[in-house]
Amino acid sequence: MENEHLIDLIHVSKDFDGVKVLDDISLYIRKKEFVTLLGPSGCGKTTTLRIIGGFETPSEGQLLFEGRDIVSLPPYKRRVNTVFQKYALFPHLNVHDNIAFGLKIKKTPKAEIDRRVEQMLELVGLKGYGKRRVEALSGGQQQRVAIARSLVNEPEVLLLDEPLGALDLKLRKEMQLELKSMQQRLGITFLYVTHDQEEALTMSDTIVVMRDGKILQIGDPKHIYDEPANAFVADFIGESNILSGTMIRDELVAFAGSEFPCVDFGFGSNAPVDVVVRPEDITLVGEDVGQLTGTIRSVIFKGVHYEMMIDTGSYVFKVHSTTMQPQGSRVGLSIVPFNIHIMQPMNAPRNEKEAQDSAV
Repeated sequence: MENEHLIDLIHVSKDFDGVKVLDDISLYIRKKEFVTLLGPSGCGKTTTLRIIGGFETPSEGQLLFEGRDIVSLPPYKRRVNTVFQKYALFPHLNVHDNIAFGLKIKKTPKAEIDRRVEQMLELVGLKGYGKRRVEALSGGQQQRVAIARSLVNEPEVLLLDEPLGALDLKLRKEMQLELKSMQQRLGITFLYVTHDQEEALTMSDTIVVMRDGKILQIGDPKHIYDEPANAFVADFIGESNILSGTMIRDELVAFAGSEFPCVDFGFGSNAPVDVVVRPEDITLVGEDVGQLTGTIRSVIFKGVHYEMMIDTGSYVFKVHSTTMQPQGSRVGLSIVPFNIHIMQPMNAPRNEKEAQDSAV
């Protein structure tokens, strides 16, 4: 069954020279799932990947593969392969021999090697490139060769450690779609590491947001974007207006000097909260009908929308709109209850002056 757990990390921690890089994380990965570990540099995502690949050993906890603990199993005996950001291709070998390298080590018959290499070349869109030198390939083509070399061994899991980081923006976007398509065609599990939230949202079935060696939230892209667990997740996944507020009572919150109906409850009465409003969820209206009024301080055209910074006096809101209002205009801001997201404060709540300073 596709919902079966393939990999389980159970209370895994990892210390390097007394510094805790992973702090008691638990995570399961299902068969045929595209899972992305997302977070800033130093959050522990690559260490998690390396533990699954067998390149690091956890200081504490269990690593199960189909229910069997594989912590002591060396990398070459695990049914996983890894693609690194630096592709580590052999410059003295052509494309065919780079892809065939692992099969030759296993003493696979030549006819079988040739068949599987050709199959992989076709899969990654490089049919006819077998005799080319890897140094003559573009960055995107080299990345495809690295993926083909990993896939030719028929792993059950492909681990990808920021494999698109060295590519230019246009090629990176093309490869995001290609990788997702490839994963769906192959029907194998991909575990992907990135600090790029757009990559995570584009490709993933499940996103695991990490910070300081901990898992902050796990969910599908839409849930992570629409219902962030805390201010860090909201700020890391997409753009947000993040304010300190007060939950007056269930379904009523105060922030930016006004009270707003919302759909959240269970936070208590007159309790401090973090409030998140996405820039695209604020509607510009007339001054006389807005819940807030403000002055447009800047207008930037972003291609598909205008980005405006609107100063309400107590906070500077970032607003995305397909219609432009000129700089200096007075406008009203309207936010429907469903688009106001309430969260428990993370660390010390920011005051509105600090939030305003960070917005500008």
